[in-house]
Amino acid sequence: MTKFLLAVHVLAAIVAIGPVTVAASMFPPAARRALASPDDPGAVETVRLLLRICRVYAAVGVVVPVFGFATARNMGVLGDTWLIVSIALTALAALVLVALVLPRQAAIAEAFETRAAPEGGSGGVTVTAAARATVRLAMVTGLFNLLWAAVTVLMIVRPGSTTGA
Repeated sequence: MTKFLLAVHVLAAIVAIGPVTVAASMFPPAARRALASPDDPGAVETVRLLLRICRVYAAVGVVVPVFGFATARNMGVLGDTWLIVSIALTALAALVLVALVLPRQAAIAEAFETRAAPEGGSGGVTVTAAARATVRLAMVTGLFNLLWAAVTVLMIVRPGSTTGA
């Protein structure tokens, strides 16, 4: 049963977390291209698609820790330091995604809907503010990806494990 749970956990991480990290990384440059090319509907649609990918796979990604906890329980490692650190980093990555990355992506995508509004105009995020926001979003997205990389390394190396890896 442990091998099955571990396989599902790893597959879920690849299938769910991988697309979020890639789409989130692609979003800032795609948004900058779309902001620079106001007459290109394909560029705007790319930004919307990347936002949708991030939202959907963020929701699907919930299965990763669920199967991770089940696997850890079966392996008897719930109290191991490497796992506790991994859980903390995973929670932090999820928080960064939900509280920082997705809302900033949504605000930038909203700028395309309010593009006709004058600077500082009708309640939406302005194009100029959206362009500046892409830089901050890229930084936050990098942090999100770095957290997942750290979790991946901990899952592979497992300091103190008995596998000898």
